[in-house]
Order: sequence, then C-alpha cells, then structure tokens
Amino acid sequence: MAVLIEGISVVIRADAILNKFQGGWDGFVNIVPNETLCADGEIARVGFMTPHDVESFVKGLQSIGLEFLRDGEAIDIAVADQLRGITSTCSWLEFGHTDMDNNGHRIAACRMTGSEVMEIVTPPEWKFENSLSATFGLVPDGQVEKSMKFLRHEGGMDVYLNLLTGKDVFVGRTGE
Repeated sequence: MAVLIEGISVVIRADAILNKFQGGWDGFVNIVPNETLCADGEIARVGFMTPHDVESFVKGLQSIGLEFLRDGEAIDIAVADQLRGITSTCSWLEFGHTDMDNNGHRIAACRMTGSEVMEIVTPPEWKFENSLSATFGLVPDGQVEKSMKFLRHEGGMDVYLNLLTGKDVFVGRTGE
C-alpha cells in the first residue's frame, strides 16, 4: 500500500510507533496536531504546510523515543516534500507521483520499499478537488516577503495576500 504525500509530510514506520512509542498507536494518534493522518499498516503520514511545523512535530517524536536521522539516513521517521520527494536518504521508503483515478488527478505518494499493493490511503475527509494536490502553490524560502503580505492568523491558519494575484492564501499551521 501507500500513503498520500501533500505539502511537507512526516512519514513514520508503523513498527516504530508500535514498538517505541509509549501508548502505541493510540498514544501516537493523540499527539497528531491536525486532520492529515493516514496510514496503510506499514507507514503513517502526517502533513504540514511549513518547515517550522514539520520540525516541531519531528522534534516531538524524537523526544519520545523515535529516531529521525543517523548519519544522514532516515531511521524511524522520514520527511517527504510533495514536489521533490524524500528529503534524506531512506532505504525503507519509496516516493512517486501517480494519476490516482485515471482522470488526470496527479498526486504524490510514499510506500514501504518493495510493497506490491498499489492502493493509496488518504486522510478520512480528503477529497482531491479541495486538496493541496489540486491547488498546490509554492513560495520558495526567502520569497515570502516579496510575493505575500501577512494579513492575520485565524482558526489555525495564517492568511496572506498574494501580491501577484490579489487573492487570499491560507496556510494551515499547527505550531507557534
């Protein structure tokens, strides 16, 4: 099987959650800060929209016993970018893009290396039409101030004005 990758996703080995995480799966679910969790029985994925929120979540996982990187290689946790793929060496994970329903709905996904099942698991309320896969926009680091104007923080979202299009842009946030 495989899990959806959108925005910047933290991917965790399910066996590490079960063996190293106090409280096992239920304990893990209780610390997930948003509604993006999906799992295929081998890996779990939680999505974020900012590197800062990814870093905070990974640090939280590390503080309770999961290992992120050892000598530059992912151990229990990997990070995958929707456009660029896995951000570090990771022998246990594969990344790719696929047309999820043969209608041109292109998405990114990760699966355990060697997995044969092609089904992709998404969060429970996920619909392509309202997803980052359908509407993804990227502002490179260092360019936010040039193309976006911060307006407000509202309901777990940072709201910006896109200075190029004149439209509001919403960035989901889980951290400070």
